[in-house]
Amino acid sequence: MRSTLIDIAKEAGVSSATVDRVLNNRPGVRARTREMVLETAQRLGYIAETTAQPQRHGSSLSFDFVLPAGTNSFMDELRQHLQRQGNGHAGTVGTVHSIEGFNPLTLAAKLKELEGRSDGVGVVGLDHPAVREAIRSLTRSGVPVITLLSDIHHVPRAGYVGIDNRSAGRLAGYLMGRLLGPGKHKVALFAGSLSYRGHEEREMGFRHILLEEFPNLEVVDLTEVRDDNERAYRAARTHFEEHPEIGAIYNIGAGNRGIERALEEMGLARSVIFVGHELTPYTKRMLLNGTMDVAIDQNARVEAREALAQLTRIARGESWSMHPLRIAVLFKENIPEE
Repeated sequence: MRSTLIDIAKEAGVSSATVDRVLNNRPGVRARTREMVLETAQRLGYIAETTAQPQRHGSSLSFDFVLPAGTNSFMDELRQHLQRQGNGHAGTVGTVHSIEGFNPLTLAAKLKELEGRSDGVGVVGLDHPAVREAIRSLTRSGVPVITLLSDIHHVPRAGYVGIDNRSAGRLAGYLMGRLLGPGKHKVALFAGSLSYRGHEEREMGFRHILLEEFPNLEVVDLTEVRDDNERAYRAARTHFEEHPEIGAIYNIGAGNRGIERALEEMGLARSVIFVGHELTPYTKRMLLNGTMDVAIDQNARVEAREALAQLTRIARGESWSMHPLRIAVLFKENIPEE
């Protein structure tokens, strides 16, 4: 069955009206958006490759993406989109490497393996001395590196593709404060690892807006659960046993299914405010059944698309710009169509 305008719009993350303007060569669309829509239309077979990609040139590019393994369902979605788009993106081949997620030495060793062997690398990386040095060495070998989801500072990375994590943390705090309302409330925090700068920035943003606007909210604990559902389950049970008055949870990373399990077992689902990240099949279910109140989302499909586009431009010496991806706030009432 031939793809439709709606299919292209959904895959590209734009409106059907934008797709219509691009395909009919009408004005009012940014050059980057126009190119992205044409690439998507070609990849889905809606238009011929020569129409969609007149600007492409040169031989095939080979990109590598290094992602953490584990039970993080959002990371699984990103992996799938990178594999599918990387091998459907005109002129590119994408390879995804899954490694132990919280071991900086393992990550550094994998980056070392890619020296001089790739046209570009995207990495979800811990901000650790061994990882920073590995990125410096990889760049010296002539391989451009971009960071995904969580940035790493003080390294010669070519760009960052992801949301503004500090803003995301502030947004989580603002929504929680408004949902809890007046009176004193206790809040529990969970993070994958603060070695991820993105998780650290979310925590900073969250704490800052509580100090500024919601001094009635008290953070009782922060637990790093390594994005693992079983660790998150045990930590959540411990929190509520020690602080039964906790009124809200903010989970900075993954492990939402473990928290859901603890809330259900302790009879606290739908009575404790639960703010988390990313729309996955699991968080969608939690939103619909009322266990989770808010999911602060970044689109894995768009993340993969922008990573590939940025690496392609860098590898071909073309101009490019870096800007944060859009943050979406999702409640059960505005879950988007799949």
